[in-house]
Amino acid sequence: MIITKRQKEILDFVNAFVAAKGYAPSIGEIKAQFGINSPATVHQHLKNLQEKGLINRVPNRHRSIEVIPSYGARPSGLAVPILGAIAAGYPIESYPDSDTMTLPEEMGADENCYLLRVRGDSMIDDHICDGDMVLVRKAEFAKPGQTVVALVDGREATLKRYYPERGKIRLQPANPVMEPMVLEPQRVRVQGTVVGIIRKF
Repeated sequence: MIITKRQKEILDFVNAFVAAKGYAPSIGEIKAQFGINSPATVHQHLKNLQEKGLINRVPNRHRSIEVIPSYGARPSGLAVPILGAIAAGYPIESYPDSDTMTLPEEMGADENCYLLRVRGDSMIDDHICDGDMVLVRKAEFAKPGQTVVALVDGREATLKRYYPERGKIRLQPANPVMEPMVLEPQRVRVQGTVVGIIRKF
């Protein structure tokens, strides 16, 4: 079960509210608790929780949120930070993000891992698509052919396959219509290797 930080916060709030008062919080109470401006945003979070089987809701009925009893143990796994977006087409600067996502233990994430959202389609032949998230393990070195997060010129991050050859570094896209980046080694710094992919259907 993959659940975002905010979804878990809302789920915990609903659980605690029901335990304390005997009935579910309203949309307005959830909105006020988390400083959310739009009721539509709350509805979307609740819809996502329902789709994941963590709550039940009765349409058009006030205070109809019901936490599924099996949630009592809470989702197990590790909260992995989402650090921002990375281009799988052209280098862009990765940027910080305050969110996290709890990943199940079987994904193999640890304290040295983080998530990046993928933008672009240069890695599409490796089944890494626009909108996916890649699970990255921090690393300063990579083996030839590994998919890496590479920092170019100290400021731009890109997702490519890594090939050191003939005194250069080739950052190879997995898309035949795109050209590789061939750079001097001092211009490239490996920031991590891709160890998993998360896709939302």
